[in-house]
Order: sequence, then structure tokens, then C-alpha cells
Amino acid sequence: MGDFESRNFIEAFVAEDIAPGGRFAGQRVHTRFPPEPNGYLHIGHCKALCIDFGTAQRFGGICNLRMDDTNPAKEDTEYVDAIKEDIHWLGFDWGDRFFYGSDYFEQTYALAVGLIKKGLAYVCELSPEEFREYRGDVNTPARSPWRDRPVEESLDLFERMKNGEFPEGKYTLRAKIDLASGNFNMRDPVLYRIRYIEHHRQGTKWCIFPMYDFAHPIQDALEGITHSLCSLEYEDHRPLYDWVINNVDVPSKPRQIEFARLGITNTVMSKRKLRRLVEEGYVSGWDDPRMPTLCGLRRRGYTPASIRAFTDKIGVAKVTSTVEYALLEACLREDLNAHAPRRMAVLRPVKLIIDNYPQGQTETVEVENNPSDPEAGVRAVSFSRELWVETEDFMETPEPKYKRLTPGGPECRLKGAYLISCTGCDKDENGQIAAIHCTYDPDSRGGDPADGRKVKGATLHWVDAGTAVEMEARLYDNLFTDPDPDAFGDAFVEHINPDSLKIVTGCKAEGALGAARPGEGFQFLRLGYFTVDKDSAPGKPVFNRSVALKDSFRR
Repeated sequence: MGDFESRNFIEAFVAEDIAPGGRFAGQRVHTRFPPEPNGYLHIGHCKALCIDFGTAQRFGGICNLRMDDTNPAKEDTEYVDAIKEDIHWLGFDWGDRFFYGSDYFEQTYALAVGLIKKGLAYVCELSPEEFREYRGDVNTPARSPWRDRPVEESLDLFERMKNGEFPEGKYTLRAKIDLASGNFNMRDPVLYRIRYIEHHRQGTKWCIFPMYDFAHPIQDALEGITHSLCSLEYEDHRPLYDWVINNVDVPSKPRQIEFARLGITNTVMSKRKLRRLVEEGYVSGWDDPRMPTLCGLRRRGYTPASIRAFTDKIGVAKVTSTVEYALLEACLREDLNAHAPRRMAVLRPVKLIIDNYPQGQTETVEVENNPSDPEAGVRAVSFSRELWVETEDFMETPEPKYKRLTPGGPECRLKGAYLISCTGCDKDENGQIAAIHCTYDPDSRGGDPADGRKVKGATLHWVDAGTAVEMEARLYDNLFTDPDPDAFGDAFVEHINPDSLKIVTGCKAEGALGAARPGEGFQFLRLGYFTVDKDSAPGKPVFNRSVALKDSFRR
């Protein structure tokens, strides 16, 4: 790795560690991604997993997937399966290195016993109230009258704790470190507590459970992890991580490195808050396309490449910052612009009748599939006397410099087809536009702006009325109106954007789109990028707008 160029401070540390004479010289870089399986992964987790898996990939190393189920809590295999699916979708793989934190309960208990025997842990009888009272402050050391309990007595009590002889809260096992430490995490932290709760994998076998700060470094060490990469809130916990590693009998000594968590405007990423959005019906589910969950983003039409590009652009920092949601959208737009096939759809249709086009005649015209991809070619699109166009593409009394359809106005191009001139319109009994009338130039087929013919009007997208399929369009905006909904605490739901979802029915699309499959994405000309939703039925597609064409990111 002598010619390795680090892209961030984590890679610089890793490169230094594996260099000759380094902490892990001669070893393979080994990281882990340890999500809690009590919810779905969101875009914040995505940064962590891209760092964990990406760092390993960058150095030719490996990364474990470990479900952090040390804390007994209700869990559904739904979450485990969803986490695996999301990681694979992003393009990462853990091979055969899939673990649960609870796999190590026996070893963790044995290592705790070892600490007691070394005089480095003791059973404490402080109640939760007394624990807070004796915690001390920056000028006052913490206290525990049980700190000098004899080793044999602590061993006996700890075993009886495991055997279920005491009620919850009666005893804890604490590390014996430094009650006067300026880092409160080192003031004889709790290592084990009693909890009578059924564990999703261990059942009722255990009634004592290790604290995360004790279990996690042990799990890392037992798996041979070299670099334990975690978010910045664990920086003050690193001395405890190192203390555990250095004082229990484990085969390796991982290095913990912290990075700043990801914050994005106009959303929340607390699992508790996301769960509330789901359970109280503010969204349709964990995969609602407005949610920051990976399954929600995927349903909306985000691509793995766009999310990985986003994590690359925001980089790896040591200082917490908040990124504009528009940057995430810009990354998606950039990817889809290069790869998404172009199609035509009309969201708010009005009939366009070409009066001088032969009755009953149908032809096909060629339209580019993707101008950004020279190899994408063209497709044949049906064209006839009656078409659907956007309602906003016609004004009976035009505004100044209006360049679309208006009686006596400039010629306009129909994308890939002919030049037309508007002659008038029909109205219904309510005075609403029922149909637009025009004439076409039979010699202008192709409508190519490069043909040298100067046309003052706009190029319009359209759909053949004879072959169109009806579709539903779901238009999304930020879920919250305020850039920082977390600032309002539990009142964050009061700032939900009432216009975060607009459903438009009766839309018209090219007939071939009736057979589009869920997950397929397209650019609808002039309208944005859309993805087929799972709610679609044969011949009745539902499209989610993934992102608008306009880039709103303030560069």
C-alpha cells in the first residue's frame, strides 16, 4: 500500500496502521457493520455502512455484518431480512461473515467473570436513584460503598444474578476504573444489568445482559476486527472501549475510529420518530417514498449509484454538519440523466385535434430514448389525428412572450413529429377547455431543431390518444416544511408538509408503459424522473416522481 492515496482521515489512519511497523502491519483490514435489527436502515445508516464496507473494499479487506441484538428488545426477522436486502442493493456483501451480538453471550459472561477475578469489576447494590445521587459532578468524584466488595462475594452474586435469584435493579456489575475521572463514561461504568425479558433468539436463557460499551469491543475483538468505525457520539466512549480490550482476555485489539454522523435537512432519522410516523399513520409505511429509509428511497426511484455518489460527495468528516436534501436529489438526477430511458407522459391532459390530419390514419415516429447515451437509439411512437398534451401548454389569451399553443400564435414542435399551428379551442358547458384545435405541416415530420427551420414556439411532449394508457402520478416533496424538524422535539409532527404527496389521476402515458414493471425508471420529458410503484396493476401503472428535472441544490 506504499502508493495508496487516502481520500479521508479514516483511510489515512488505516494506511498508517497496516504499513510496515504499524499497529496491524501484515494483517488484512477487517471492519464490521453492526446495525440494531429493530427498524429499517435509513440514509444515515447508509453513510456508516458505505464507510464500513467501502473502507474494507478500498484496502482489499473484508467487512462483517453483525446484528446488534445485545439489548433484549422485540425484534422481527422482517428487519433482519430488510437490512440484508438493503446492503445487497447498495452493492456490498459480507460473504459468510454474518453474526448476531447475542452469539457471544457465553463468552462475554466468562470475560466479565475474568474481570471480577482480576479485581477489575464488582457487584454494586446502588439503586437507580442512588446511582444518580452518587454519580458526582465535574468537581465531585462518584461514590459506591460496594467498590471494595471481596472478589469471592462479587463472583457469587454475579452467578446468582445470572441464575435469576434477584429482582431487576437489585444489582449491577460495574467496572472498577476511576470514580474521579473527568470522563463520566469511566466512572466505574455498569457492565451488566438484570432484565427479565425474553430475547428474540436466546429466549429466557439469560436474565442478565451486557451493556453495549462492554459487549461491543468484545464482539469486535472475537471477530478479529482491525478497525471499529463508528459515529462521533462514541468518541467519549473510546477510552472505555480501549479499557475493555486491554483488560479482558481476547485474541485481538481493534482500533476504534469515529466519524461525524449524517444530518439532512427537512427530515428526521431517529428510529423512534420514524416509527411514530409509521404507527400514527403520517406515512403509509416504512417504505413510504417520503421516508429517509433505504426501502423508501428505493421505492421512490433512488439508485444504488446515486446514494453511493452522495456518500462520496459529503465525505468523511470529524465535525457534525447538516447536508441539504437537495444534494441527495442532485446525485440522483445526475445518475438518472445519464441512464434513464426517455418516455412521454401527460400529467394534466387535454385533447389536441389536428384538423387537417387524415381521419383514421395512424403512423409511427421516432423519438430518442436518451440523448445522453449515444447507444440508446430511438423508439417508434404511435401518432394520429388526436393527441393528449398538457393543459398548461395552451392559453387562449396568452401572456407576453408565451411560446406554446395559442390561437394565431407561433408554430410549435411536437416532439419527434410535426410542426403545428393552433387555430382555436372547444369549451364545455362550464367554460373549461375541452379540446384544442390545430393544423400541421405534413412536410415537417421529425421536428428536428437542427433541420434549419426557425420555429419560435416551444417543443411539446404528447401522447397518442388512440394508444395511450391511463396512469396515476404521485408527486413528492420534502416530508417536513422546516429544515430542522428535530429542533421541535416530539412536536416535530406539527411541521409535516401537507403537500409532501400530491396524487394526480387520469394521466396519460405512452401505451408501452402499461407493461412497465415495479422499480423501472424513466425520464418523462419536461416532467421529471419517474419510477413504477409496487401499487401498479397490469395496464394501470402508478408512477412515483423520483426527482424533478430542475436542480434546486444551491452550489
